[in-house]
Amino acid sequence: MPTFHIELFEGRTVEQKRQFVEAITKATCESLKVEPGSVDIVLIDVKRENWATGGKLWSDVE
Repeated sequence: MPTFHIELFEGRTVEQKRQFVEAITKATCESLKVEPGSVDIVLIDVKRENWATGGKLWSDVE
């Protein structure tokens, strides 16, 4: 069973997340030939102040 753990900045709407997981599930089923019920997706909302790239917090990036 494919399981995806996806971290993203907080702020997406429930509808955006719904569309996102539907698209990931569809692509997974098509490429791996699995049933939708076997695809698990965990979305982890992260505050920009808790994510850094290149030594800078994303909350400090304009």
